[in-house]
Amino acid sequence: MTVRVRFSPAPTGFLHVGSARSALFNWLYARHSGGVLVLRVEDTDTARTTDEHVKAIADSLGWLGIDWDEQYRQSDRFDQYHQAVRDMVARDLAYNCDCSPEVFKARAEASGNSGGYDGFCRDRQVQAGPGVAVRFRTPDSGVTQWDDVVRGHVSFENEVLEDFVIVRSNGTPMFHLANAFDDHDMGITHVIRGEDLVNTTPRVILLMKAMGVETPPIYAHLPLIVNEQRKKLSKRRDDVAVGDYRGRGYLAEAMRNYLITLGWGPKDGIEIRPIEEIIEQFDLIDINKAPAFFDVKKLDHFNGEYIRAMDLDGFIEATRAYCPPGLDDGVYAQLAPEIQQRLKRFDDVAPLVDWLVAEPPEPVAKDWRKIMGAKGASDVLDKVIDAVDTVDWTPEALERMVLGVGEELGVRSQLPVRMAVTGRRTGLPLFEPMVELGRETVVQRLRDARSKL
Repeated sequence: MTVRVRFSPAPTGFLHVGSARSALFNWLYARHSGGVLVLRVEDTDTARTTDEHVKAIADSLGWLGIDWDEQYRQSDRFDQYHQAVRDMVARDLAYNCDCSPEVFKARAEASGNSGGYDGFCRDRQVQAGPGVAVRFRTPDSGVTQWDDVVRGHVSFENEVLEDFVIVRSNGTPMFHLANAFDDHDMGITHVIRGEDLVNTTPRVILLMKAMGVETPPIYAHLPLIVNEQRKKLSKRRDDVAVGDYRGRGYLAEAMRNYLITLGWGPKDGIEIRPIEEIIEQFDLIDINKAPAFFDVKKLDHFNGEYIRAMDLDGFIEATRAYCPPGLDDGVYAQLAPEIQQRLKRFDDVAPLVDWLVAEPPEPVAKDWRKIMGAKGASDVLDKVIDAVDTVDWTPEALERMVLGVGEELGVRSQLPVRMAVTGRRTGLPLFEPMVELGRETVVQRLRDARSKL
């Protein structure tokens, strides 16, 4: 059997990190097994679909290095879905329904029924027409079940499943109808998708049976991705768009490698590794069903490791756009080796060098109190100000002078000088950038800081 998997994004928004993880697992399994990955755009909800989102999703997939072998848009296949529905209506497996949401809600409130659609139109012989939906006639008894690769045996009593809509009242097919038809028509062997879609699976299996499909695909429902509060990632409270991480300077290779660890890990425990090795080791049976914590600190660690593995010229080219305006190319190239060792993301570049081209930022209050309020800080600034006018303007001479002041006073002298010159308590090695900043500017900043004490 040739493995055929599909990633089916709905282009009603940008690519969510959870969807990206699903796409990656489908891609990994296809490449591991020598199979086929189908990109199938679920644009049946025409009112919310935009070409901008279709392009953004494809761009994000391409950025992550996910390629596909076949591509389809469900909006091009509406005629086939409608024919399948007509066949089901003719065999009394589906029926027309003219219950508006308002009418159904009122009827449910009056009867105290809150368990879903009440089957009002099952036997009314409603004729097709404007404003008329089509519902699937769910069996009144029996069980819909499957053996999930990740979740084990899953079953649903049919009596708890309502007669669900398969064609909206505006004539557009619902996604589970399109998925049932397409998964069979396209020969999909494995459906790998998020756990949040488990409840839709019995609908799809029932629809497949109604279409004459004896054996549905193998299902693997991936674990939820949760935030620090162990709540499902939500675009209302979490950063979830892949494009946002790309914009902040995460490397595609690091983002891809990290997303793969959300629910799966190599048997030897080495998580940061070449994608070729991950493809070789990946298997659906190794996926963990426990919720996966999206840990930004761990993502930063992955990204930092990938940044440090870049060659220097590539690093400079990739990060130059993140530098503040006015920073000299030669100065940046000189500082780049030290910057590369400190970055977690590309947008961390600016805080390391912005003080070289503009006034230093206002220090964080607690950092200022801790460093400038320490014993001997004012004496350090006084002595450095006295010496800085005449010291040789080289990194080596500046370092000897500042450290000498500290030895003379018996205190740590570099921290007050760094805070005065850069506005921060940490950063790049101090003395080389000080030379680039210039004697006059350094003296003025030291005096300004001293006047605040």
